[in-house]
Amino acid sequence: MTSIIPLAEIDPQLVEALLDSAFGTDRHERTAYKLREGMDMLEGLSLAAVDEEKHELLGSIQCWPIALTDDEGLQHPMIMVGPVAVYPDLQREGIGRAMMAALLKEIQPEDPLPLVMIGDPEYYDRFFGFTAEATGGWTLPGPWEPSRLLMRPGPSGLPLPKTGKLGPWVR
Repeated sequence: MTSIIPLAEIDPQLVEALLDSAFGTDRHERTAYKLREGMDMLEGLSLAAVDEEKHELLGSIQCWPIALTDDEGLQHPMIMVGPVAVYPDLQREGIGRAMMAALLKEIQPEDPLPLVMIGDPEYYDRFFGFTAEATGGWTLPGPWEPSRLLMRPGPSGLPLPKTGKLGPWVR
């Protein structure tokens, strides 16, 4: 039986082993890591999938405070989703989808913050409403494929700048 629990309840070394397995030990060099550099994950929105019977970690999803800094230097806060990780031998069993659905249930209806991620546009649009429609003029602190920079607007639909640079949310 798979359960979704707060990621904070999982030993960080187990999470690191999962991420190494899913993304490789060189994952820290990726643009997504630079995007959230120096930030602490948002514990209330970071989740783990565990096998209750075997007491094993199956997957994790983390969220981070980031911001889009517009051309005038104004920061527009957002939530970065990712990494979404599942052990390779367990992928395609619905674990990632279950974690994402649980995350979206945790987002408060009155929360105006958009969700941003780097991921497969067909999958994340089809199941969760993430698209690259509004992100074409945004830049990141490293290489990225523009079609994979996805956003899911917040419920309030606040307008966002068409251009800007994503990075850590520095208050």
